[in-house]
Amino acid sequence: MDNKNKLGSKIKAIRETRKISVADLAEKTNLPVEGIEKIENGELVPSLTPLIKLARVMGVRLGTFLDDQEDIGPVVSRRDEKKSVTRFSDKDAPAKSDLDFYSLALNKAGRHMEPFIIDIYPSSEKGYKLSSHEGEEFIYVLKGEIEVMYGKDVYVITEGDSIYYDSVVKHHLHSKGDAAAKILAVIYTPV
Repeated sequence: MDNKNKLGSKIKAIRETRKISVADLAEKTNLPVEGIEKIENGELVPSLTPLIKLARVMGVRLGTFLDDQEDIGPVVSRRDEKKSVTRFSDKDAPAKSDLDFYSLALNKAGRHMEPFIIDIYPSSEKGYKLSSHEGEEFIYVLKGEIEVMYGKDVYVITEGDSIYYDSVVKHHLHSKGDAAAKILAVIYTPV
């Protein structure tokens, strides 16, 4: 979990290719300039919500921040193949992540869903910040137990259980208790 966040350089490259200044990006996403600069420099591990805002303003899919190349045919992910990890935070946190995302469709061109295996580590912080974004999320617990805060409700989802929700409602998920969890998550965000 201590690897430097690699998303920043990709975000910066896309922003520069699109000829968007950090100030313009901050204004259009309603994110602080300092926060965007820290994300681009790898000093800040962003949560999913700011990444979705950045993707929308730059006119790319969320998965574009993860892709190296794109295939128009099917993409097969084998369990024995080394998967690249992307670190997101469940909150905006300096170089720290409670969530390790392993993309299951890394190079699929034109996809509308983002499927991930996510390792969720216990957090020492208990002040969870709920966030929202356009789209839907499907979560299936492969191992352990998670807690999903959804609006004013809280759901405990255990191994073999799933939850599907509209992500426009403020939400947050984290491992329950002191044990790590592993989930399959499919995130849909309209472009």
